[in-house]
Amino acid sequence: MKPTDISAPDYFHKVVDCQWACPAHTPVPEYIRLIAEGRYSDAYMINWKSNVFPGILGRTCDRPCEPACRRGRVEETPVAICRLKRVAADFKDDVKHRMPKPLTKNGKRIALVGGGPASLTVARDLAPLGYHCTVFDADPKAGGMMRSQIPKFRLPDQVIDEETDYVLDLGVEFKGGHRIDSLKKLLGEDYDAIFVGSGAPRGRELDIPGRKEAAANIYVGIEWLASVSFGHIEKIGKRVIVLGGGNTAMDCCRTARRLGGEQVKVVVRSGFEEMKASPWEKEDALHEDIPILNYMVPVAFTHENGKLTGVTFQKVKAEFDAKGRRNLVPSGEPDETVPCDDVLVAVGQENAFPWIERDCGIEFDKWNMPQVDQTTFASTNPKVFFGGDAAFGPKNIIWAVAHGHDAALSIHKMLSGEDIKERPLPEVHISSQKMGIHEWSYDNDVSVDHRYKVPHRDKVIALKDIRTEVELGYDVKLALGEAQRCLNCDIQTVFSAPACIECDACVDICPMDCISFTDNGEEDDLRQRLKAPSPHHDQALYVADGLKTGRVMVKDEDVCLHCGLCAERCPTGAWDMKKYLIDMTHAGTSCQSKARSAA
Repeated sequence: MKPTDISAPDYFHKVVDCQWACPAHTPVPEYIRLIAEGRYSDAYMINWKSNVFPGILGRTCDRPCEPACRRGRVEETPVAICRLKRVAADFKDDVKHRMPKPLTKNGKRIALVGGGPASLTVARDLAPLGYHCTVFDADPKAGGMMRSQIPKFRLPDQVIDEETDYVLDLGVEFKGGHRIDSLKKLLGEDYDAIFVGSGAPRGRELDIPGRKEAAANIYVGIEWLASVSFGHIEKIGKRVIVLGGGNTAMDCCRTARRLGGEQVKVVVRSGFEEMKASPWEKEDALHEDIPILNYMVPVAFTHENGKLTGVTFQKVKAEFDAKGRRNLVPSGEPDETVPCDDVLVAVGQENAFPWIERDCGIEFDKWNMPQVDQTTFASTNPKVFFGGDAAFGPKNIIWAVAHGHDAALSIHKMLSGEDIKERPLPEVHISSQKMGIHEWSYDNDVSVDHRYKVPHRDKVIALKDIRTEVELGYDVKLALGEAQRCLNCDIQTVFSAPACIECDACVDICPMDCISFTDNGEEDDLRQRLKAPSPHHDQALYVADGLKTGRVMVKDEDVCLHCGLCAERCPTGAWDMKKYLIDMTHAGTSCQSKARSAA
């Protein structure tokens, strides 16, 4: 194998698995250490720079970071990264004075369609650079789906107000109650660029017999949640069926329980494990006494005299073909009719662009989605960019934020006369943590504690009020305990071959047997000859040559605990623990300025 180029920005970035998995590449271990030190405001600002909405995401994120967490390879449960993010938001001081100060307006005008996370991220990045950003939204207040579709018992209004105001207070103009009905008209208003972050506002219908006849008691999930959020709906029938297995379905069933639903059931066509809902969302629903019925496909709504009486389901089972693809086939059991008073249909969302004329320079694909570049987020009209659910379909808030950062960078480069396809590299900072022969500037003691549970409000109280937040969040003591579980994966073990005398002291002391000195070879062969064979090809091997014996040092990044024992034991200082901080390039950052001046 070739020696590892540890100077490449992405190498150690990939080793910080949580940060690599986060679409916005939030420096997770850095802010967790600050929480452990009680520096909540500093932790918040690090989050705010990357993910814009720490308090919101600390309650609602899909947590792509947590399955990637290296702690999950040591024990079953990862660090509660998402809930620690909320800690930073809950315990921070007033941070208004730490927000960017907008520059003098540069004369460039940006229109942003939709007031959700993608548009607000674009505005957050561009407004401090002097751009006049105008956000248009049909709703009276900013937030988009964060405000309209996430129930208040999960995300209180005051949290949304606070974090959307941080963006609007940067000098962003917000036009609430202003629906954009024509992109062609907006293009004619001489904006220098337009960003479309209008989300996926339409819930999928379920066109089965009885849908029209029983329409008065059948609701599309996301529209129903919005009506509840804005106070237009305040009650529901006692017997409720929720169709669908995603997070929207979980929000619907839990909301129905709070509006008078006594017998609320979720019915899903797939198996429990295949449901799209996050595991913790399913757990919360089950905790609130909501059964989830699987492998049942709705085939008809039953009704009498125009009134819904129930839903008829066909029972199915899963069969897999030779390639492992799943098919649902009838089980042979008789159909089952489940009586109900109301049905909430939450079988997916889709985009709706009736307001984008097809002759304004934007090409659409066969799925009626705009053709959007996955790197620059530009459409086929050079002035129009897309992001969030409007770009590639429904995902989570953190993906919308990541899209917003990239789109803002493209807009800034375009209006600065640069090629938007040239993406500047991130800034990288690497610094030794050595304070003495056996002392480091970080706590390298690996905690043996298991994941701490987040306190919840008593179920009886929580179900009485739709605006009573269920999760209470960690207190300071619990937050400290959970923060200590982080393995500091951004503190890297860096090896210098010229200083090594090949005494094997590091090999002997390593608690994970992840260091080997051996002859080089092809990767498949080398992985088998390590002290502990490494089967996971998606995890890197750190290979260093230049040893006097001609061998190579190989460290398996997959199982390293970053404990620093190798560096403490090394008699020559060949090992060092260095903090690796990667700063992603956003619009107007110094990396871009350097690239422009160099050109």
